[in-house]
Amino acid sequence: MTSTGTHHERPVLAEKPGTGGPNRRPLARRARDWLTAFTFTVPALVLFGLLVFTPILYALYVSFFNWGGFGAPSDFVGADNYTRLLDDPVFLGDLWRGLLLILLSVGIQLPFALAMAVLLNQKLRGRAFYRMLFFAPYVLSEVITGVLFSMIFAPDEGLADRTLGAIGLDGLGGLWFADQDNVLATVFLVMMWKYFGFHMMLYLAGLQGVPAELHEAARIDGAGPWQRFRHITLPLLGPTIRISVFLSVIGAIQLFDLVWVMTQGGPDHHSETMAVTLFQFGFKRYQIGYASAISIAMFLISLVFALAYQRFVLRRDTEGALTSMRGNR
Repeated sequence: MTSTGTHHERPVLAEKPGTGGPNRRPLARRARDWLTAFTFTVPALVLFGLLVFTPILYALYVSFFNWGGFGAPSDFVGADNYTRLLDDPVFLGDLWRGLLLILLSVGIQLPFALAMAVLLNQKLRGRAFYRMLFFAPYVLSEVITGVLFSMIFAPDEGLADRTLGAIGLDGLGGLWFADQDNVLATVFLVMMWKYFGFHMMLYLAGLQGVPAELHEAARIDGAGPWQRFRHITLPLLGPTIRISVFLSVIGAIQLFDLVWVMTQGGPDHHSETMAVTLFQFGFKRYQIGYASAISIAMFLISLVFALAYQRFVLRRDTEGALTSMRGNR
């Protein structure tokens, strides 16, 4: 008796490439992804070209002319505006003052913001109120902040002088914005009050990502608060700190609003920045060619710093982010 339970396997025919089978599905999906990316990218590139790249190219073009801003540029002077920059004591002073503000921001403002972030990350009563209080100055516009502190530091009648006089320290008050030796320090105090809350919130966000289990394990092993901060918190907060430093440096290079409202660069250029000098020559003296050269110098300084910072400081963070993205695919 012959068995009828024998299983016969049906042969599987491989589909030929180009016949619309499975081999074409990944290609169609990739083409659809590229089309989607192209659709979303092109408008952004067009806006970037019109609002950023084109003005940069036009400023570069104008910087080779002695032009007052009216009519078409015609008096070609070559690189004279750039050689003038290197001989201009005001611009060279701007570079020094900008470097000093950067050092003060990185050396004083950011550590203070980090200390406040660590403090407000603890379980304190009313810490949400203090976070809002310290972040509130950042929400104010630079113009309002400048007007406010112009009134606070007004000679004799300002709140600062009145407060110092009330506690018997009136000798410390005086010409906050009119003294050449004190004006830059006063400007930095205003900068610190205005921006430290922003960096504090950055650090608070980074501290939220530090696993509490690591601190608990270190505490069990006998590590003190400073050891835990140094060996756990700081390394894990490194990417946030590096971004904060980058933003602080770029902000100091481009500082304009606060200085213009409070001092307009005075007295005798002792609080002037590159952006203020640019405004003075471009919109007060109508030397648009020279002002354009200053703007190109600011752009190159910012670009070189950004590229160098990306290459030597942020490279590890970027590579780690790319590795995580590939691992999640």
